[in-house]
Amino acid sequence: MPASLDFITKIQLNIDMEFLLILNDPAYGTERSYNGLRLAMALKKENPEDTVRVFLIGDAVTCAVAGQKTPDGYYNLERMSRALVGKKVDIKCCGTCLDARGIEESSLVNGVKRGTMSDLAKWTSTSNSVITF
Repeated sequence: MPASLDFITKIQLNIDMEFLLILNDPAYGTERSYNGLRLAMALKKENPEDTVRVFLIGDAVTCAVAGQKTPDGYYNLERMSRALVGKKVDIKCCGTCLDARGIEESSLVNGVKRGTMSDLAKWTSTSNSVITF
């Protein structure tokens, strides 16, 4: 299919889509990052062939830190991140943001990678849909 097809035409023709979700808020305190990860899960469930990518920037890098302890019955973004990685969703954390918070890449959920602004730019330019939280 030609790359010039617009978003609506791709949906109508059921062409595989590429989604990028950019999360900015911390893991806890607001529910924006939680809802962003929920949407990533729903997108992947709806169309498993679609490409779904998540870029964590600013305080959102805390969403992918391993070892989170939350009360029973409360959402846990570490578990959600792990589940997304298991469904072949690429997740990257802004490297500068990790450094500013003293978070080592080794502290992240397995499969979550350190990313750069160049990575974010590439993902943005190749995605059919970019959604920010």
